[in-house]
Amino acid sequence: MFIYQTKGTCSRQIYFEVDDNNILHNVKFVGGCSGNLQGISRLVEGKNIDEVEKLLAGVMCRNNTSCPDQLSKAITAYKLSKQPTTV
Repeated sequence: MFIYQTKGTCSRQIYFEVDDNNILHNVKFVGGCSGNLQGISRLVEGKNIDEVEKLLAGVMCRNNTSCPDQLSKAITAYKLSKQPTTV
């Protein structure tokens, strides 16, 4: 389970899982507009993370971001966390 602390939105955190095929599962937002965020979670379930990241990046609400934009940023952070580290 990956956990992302959001910035600039009513939601405070986003939780999600990614399977071995880079498919998004079990997206949950903490805080925010429950109905809208449940809808986003259902729409992205089973989608490729690259597709979701690209689709939601730049969706604006307030504070120059939005919950969908934050999900895109969360996916970016997830991908960065999975990159091999070099010594």
